Amino acid sequence: MDLQMHFDGIDVYHSETQRARLLTETWVGENLYCPRCGNEKILHFQNNRPVADFYCEHCKNEFELKSKGGKLGEKINDGAYETMIARITSNRNPDFLFMSYQKQSMVVKDLVIVPKHFFVPSMIEKRKPLSASARRAGWVGCNILLHTVPQQGFIKIVENGCAIDKGIVLSQMSRSSNLELSNIEARGWLFDVLQCVNQIQMQEFTLDDIYRFEAILSAKHPNNHNVKPKIRQQLQYLRDKGFLQFTQRGEYKKLY
Repeated sequence: MDLQMHFDGIDVYHSETQRARLLTETWVGENLYCPRCGNEKILHFQNNRPVADFYCEHCKNEFELKSKGGKLGEKINDGAYETMIARITSNRNPDFLFMSYQKQSMVVKDLVIVPKHFFVPSMIEKRKPLSASARRAGWVGCNILLHTVPQQGFIKIVENGCAIDKGIVLSQMSRSSNLELSNIEARGWLFDVLQCVNQIQMQEFTLDDIYRFEAILSAKHPNNHNVKPKIRQQLQYLRDKGFLQFTQRGEYKKLY
């Protein structure tokens, strides 16, 4: 995988945004395999589709690219807030590719894929409406909050200028599909509890350790008044999917 972007054909573009988009999209089309099935290339859609930028002709999966000069950071700008929420809740999302690159050398620094089934409304931040003097006055955009994605859905393809082994990426993507849920409420509960489990430093933990997050989970799900049973339900699901092991009553071990 050549992490250097090539500048051929960008002289006709004067906008820095257009040049960066052409360079990053060209790089993906020339270098990136399908993270879903391992097919050698993913292809660029020829028209400006509102939902995705790339697709795999083998497994038919679609991908959208978001790129950023400098560090990837905790959030990425996206389009209209209502459109994004509608996509998530209707399960029409593509997988998202998030890229950071060095501005001067145009070398890929980091590339991460977040599978579509890891998106929940809480990871989409609503921005303030554009001012009355703006060309699109009142328009409301959004940010994707990368730091809210559980590590199981934040799969690195390139890290700090080094490509991750393809086999590792494909294995992580395959395992992440075990956590796929179409119901958006169930998905939200699962990933909120998984984030809490990830925050526990020990490899083995108890119910009391996870119950310490009860107030946080109650605030995120104010309509649920039986948080502890809901937590236990998610732990059971994570055990069934091979992410946790029950060692004895009320005690758990992470299998990752």
